[in-house]
Amino acid sequence: MRNILIVMVATILMVGCGSKKKIVTKKRNASHRNERVVEKPKTETPSEVVVSTGNRGNYANATEAYIANYKSIAQEEMRKYKIPASITLAQGILESASGQGRLAVEANNHFGIKCHNWTGGKIYHDDDERQECFRKYKHANESFEDHSTFLSTRSRYAKLFKLDIDDYKGWARELRAAGYATDKKYPEKLIGLIERFELYKYDEEVLGRKRSSQKSEVQVDAPVTHQVVKGDTLYSISKKYGTTVEAIQRLNNLTDVNISLGQVLRVQ
Repeated sequence: MRNILIVMVATILMVGCGSKKKIVTKKRNASHRNERVVEKPKTETPSEVVVSTGNRGNYANATEAYIANYKSIAQEEMRKYKIPASITLAQGILESASGQGRLAVEANNHFGIKCHNWTGGKIYHDDDERQECFRKYKHANESFEDHSTFLSTRSRYAKLFKLDIDDYKGWARELRAAGYATDKKYPEKLIGLIERFELYKYDEEVLGRKRSSQKSEVQVDAPVTHQVVKGDTLYSISKKYGTTVEAIQRLNNLTDVNISLGQVLRVQ
């Protein structure tokens, strides 16, 4: 009888210890899960512009996102320097590939301004020559300000400021005539962007009036084209115009990515 009692007590003790181990293990696992689920609040970097990169999905394309981001800066430059906001935005879109070009992304340089007489930050990038020096800015609005100063302080652009401030066609043509760009189609490209995305509305807002009805020489739906030069690829062209390789292939009935020098491609 005594032996039986000893066995029963030992059994009870063993079961009790096993239960305690199970309970402890369960608590440890629950604690481990809690540590993985609970996260510290994320600290968000204040956005310099209205729309952050993460919200670009709300727009049809990168160009629309770019306009939403920088229209207010362009309008402020218009108030200060009398340069049409529409022209500033169109130039920024064209020269920064809608903010996706390397200079814009890594240096906040939206207008491709080089390092002449510059003591600030620098970035080196292949352009007309290999590894040319370009200005690097802390914030994009500094790039817009520098662009305005560039146009307003150089004598060769003086004729621009004799034009009506809402004459974006005249501004586009005179920029080319003054030597801002060597591309013969530069004026048409600017005008096409302004009318396709109705950038003239931002001039109207600054001036507090609406333009008189005026038909454009370049219709809103007129195709934007690109002539292939040495070094071009469908990918690089798509980035330049804020579109995709597939879209260019579709517009030009291309079945592969092969292109040839001098070939004129429809890009928009």
